[in-house]
Amino acid sequence: MAPDSKAPEIAAGVPQQYSKTDAIGAYEPVQWWTSFQDPILNAVLDEALAKNLDLAEAAARLRAAEAQARVSRSGLFPQISADLNSSYSDTPTAGTGFGGGAGASRFQVESYTSGLGFSYEVDLWGKLRDDARAGRADAVAAAADLQAARLAVMAEVITSYFDIVDARDQIALTTKIIDVLGDRVEQTENRYRRGLVTSFELYQVRQDFRNIQASLPQRESQLTATEGQLAVLIGRYTDNMDQFLGQKLAPRLIFTAIPSGLPIDLLAQRPDIYAEGQRLEAARFNLGARKAERFPSISLSGGTGTQAGNPSGLFDIFDKWVLNLGAGLTAPLFQGGRIRANIEAADAQYAQQAAVYARTVLTAYQEVGAAIEGYEEERQRYRFLFFQLDEANAAAQLQSRRFAAGVGSYVDYLDALRAQYQVQSSLSSAARDVALARLAVHRALGGSWDQPVSPISDTGDDDPKAEASEIRGDE
Repeated sequence: MAPDSKAPEIAAGVPQQYSKTDAIGAYEPVQWWTSFQDPILNAVLDEALAKNLDLAEAAARLRAAEAQARVSRSGLFPQISADLNSSYSDTPTAGTGFGGGAGASRFQVESYTSGLGFSYEVDLWGKLRDDARAGRADAVAAAADLQAARLAVMAEVITSYFDIVDARDQIALTTKIIDVLGDRVEQTENRYRRGLVTSFELYQVRQDFRNIQASLPQRESQLTATEGQLAVLIGRYTDNMDQFLGQKLAPRLIFTAIPSGLPIDLLAQRPDIYAEGQRLEAARFNLGARKAERFPSISLSGGTGTQAGNPSGLFDIFDKWVLNLGAGLTAPLFQGGRIRANIEAADAQYAQQAAVYARTVLTAYQEVGAAIEGYEEERQRYRFLFFQLDEANAAAQLQSRRFAAGVGSYVDYLDALRAQYQVQSSLSSAARDVALARLAVHRALGGSWDQPVSPISDTGDDDPKAEASEIRGDE
């Protein structure tokens, strides 16, 4: 009675790949997070997968769904039960009225029975089979939900981890900038007393110094909050995070390009798409089961056992056995519109789930395309900042040599050193953004992919220095 299985129109018409290109890709079920080559991050992720409370909740939901699937499937089998009963009655015999006196006769009966009974519904119209299939599809969807929860938790852990790495670098660089600006304020005050600079320039330098000082507590507060978020994700209190965060954090960045011609089949590994597809199947089977309720049902029942007037007679299976067999046909004639309403509700749920599935596929396609584009843009931004850092380093070295030779001022050297630290700060944030953009691609695809190794392009898109740098960048 279930309708034919078919994908919604939007989901069925999804393109075969994201763009026309010679680059190819294929699904590779590997631990993609190990590419950061950071044992600390790997340990944090293992801890999160083992102790995260959201995953524990999702695992419990999966257990409940699997148990409910077994409940739905139990209707396909005969129901067998055993019973053991005893009874005793003491009543007056016929013709003996009330108040008959002490000599009135009475009728006493003692009975013992044991037996096995069974009942079975013949599934002519597939109602029980469709209910069982719907329950199983819901259980499979719950398993996919658990995988989606695992992916989400891992993404949150990696995001928090890279935020902590960047926050620590920002605090260190801000401290260096504060030291440089402190010297800059001192130099400007000396020059002001000699009449070499105006009071406006002195106020500007002091204001700049105070602004940088004020940003340090804010960065430290953000670091504390992020560390607390990571502690919750791995099921710990913040005070117990020294095992993971009490050392230098230096994950490796990945700068390799993502093939733009990844096939759309990679979307099949997304657990949310698979879960919604299974829920669509469950809704389809549920509609079939509700339609089958319009037709008669045939049930078979029976029982066998022994019956005796004393307990020992229960074991006399040759003389005291009993047998009861029965069959029944039940047809719904008038239910007050209940069956029709159930069919309409199931049909509406099926249409609703079809829309949810189509929206999930459409959203996933958009997310993958946006993630790939975002990753390429972040790679470009990091590359520009990386070359800018080379120029800032060269400028700082030049001013240092000029000051040592007596042809340059110490103020110029401090300004060049501050510019160098500021570029390093921007590069640290850009490195985090590259890592999170790469993570967004993994999350959008639901995992990883395999790709052929391509040579470095002439445009420098795969700069070996950039690829080898850590999150803090080369200093």
